[in-house]
Amino acid sequence: MLYRRLSKYVEDFFSSENDKILILDGARQVGKSFTIREAAKKIFPNFIEINLVEDDEGDQFFKTVHSTEDFYFKLSAKFGHQLGSYHDTMIFLDEIQQYPQYFTLLKFFREERRFKFAASGSLLGMQLRSTTSLPVGSVILKQMCQLDFEEFLIANGMGEDVIDALRAKFFKREALDEAMHNYVMDLFRKYLLVGGMPDAVNTYLETHNIMLVRDVHNSIIEMYRSDASKYEKDNMRKLLIRKIYDMIPSQLENKKKRVVFKDIRSKHGDRFETYLEEFEYLTTSGIAIEVKAISNPTYPLAESMRKNMLKLYMNDVGLFSALLYGSDIRPILNEEESINLGAVYENVVAQQLKAQGRSVFYYDNRHKGEVDYLIDNPATTSTMPIEVKSGKDYKRHCALSNMVVNPDYRIKEAIVLSNAREVGRDGKITYLPIYYSSFLTSMPFPQEVYF
Repeated sequence: MLYRRLSKYVEDFFSSENDKILILDGARQVGKSFTIREAAKKIFPNFIEINLVEDDEGDQFFKTVHSTEDFYFKLSAKFGHQLGSYHDTMIFLDEIQQYPQYFTLLKFFREERRFKFAASGSLLGMQLRSTTSLPVGSVILKQMCQLDFEEFLIANGMGEDVIDALRAKFFKREALDEAMHNYVMDLFRKYLLVGGMPDAVNTYLETHNIMLVRDVHNSIIEMYRSDASKYEKDNMRKLLIRKIYDMIPSQLENKKKRVVFKDIRSKHGDRFETYLEEFEYLTTSGIAIEVKAISNPTYPLAESMRKNMLKLYMNDVGLFSALLYGSDIRPILNEEESINLGAVYENVVAQQLKAQGRSVFYYDNRHKGEVDYLIDNPATTSTMPIEVKSGKDYKRHCALSNMVVNPDYRIKEAIVLSNAREVGRDGKITYLPIYYSSFLTSMPFPQEVYF
């Protein structure tokens, strides 16, 4: 069974006295249902799972429910022998977005305390905005992503004590010895191929067969493409969502990597606002990661966000490398000089930052150049610029060099990530191996805060 960091949170939540309803949000196939199911079965003698998508595709037994009375009646008709009390029975509503009226019912489920409830789904942000009666104060919404690199390391047998030692090395800005560096880099390259989708990781662990792993990737990609038709009634918008999703690999292979709006329909005059709903679908569903431009790289970054410029990345680097290279593992494992892996490296860093809950931005100035990523560092009330390099010229970064010496930006430290083992410092710029990207978002906050 794959280790998921969120599992402990879910178990602790179910074991606590907190009577709110936990909802896991995230893209399809990232492990939401499995996490809730496994945690609930450990704690509740009676566990009932209702997949509302399967219900909708089947007899639609729960579709016409619009009151708690209706729900309890139908629940007892199907699962009466499994029902206990509030303290020993968990009702899990999977894919809750399929029947939006259940969002409203959650508030009453909580108040009536007949049973414990949990839910999961995708596109919940969009659904909650369109729900007329939000269950404010009754739910806790948690985001779940696919396995990050730390979880992938654990899946491959690395102990948590070793990962803690790696994290300590990162905080001390120390390099690994060459043997350990090569070992971690080998796993990192495999992560670029496999990614973090649980089915893909399990297939890799069981078979080590890239063809079978790619079969999993391709089925997930097709699922994401077809999902647009389920949630969007406008046929033209369905096609645009799929087209923008399919354009992500080629867009990231361009020098600028940002979305060129006029290229989506080959229509001059198209702007960000033209595709606002499509971008919202792709990012809210969790199948794409948005990185928006900022005009002023100072803390907090959201104050200078430019809504009309953005990059889109795939939500999983395994899916991305599948689209780029198929079953050819040589470009990544052998790091062939003729192939630029910059887009793959950038995608995995965006994925790592997103999985750790950070809002991610980039800097693009016609005169001053571009910096790949910027994140807020609340511990120092400053921004941290991040450059991602896949080649040997990782110390060439004019835009970043100019940014860190500008006193108006008040940057304390910038990071350059690359394949190099050595950790070094040049002024405010720190050079780190690419696998340390796993720890960028675990920067410590001040120990004491008074207000």
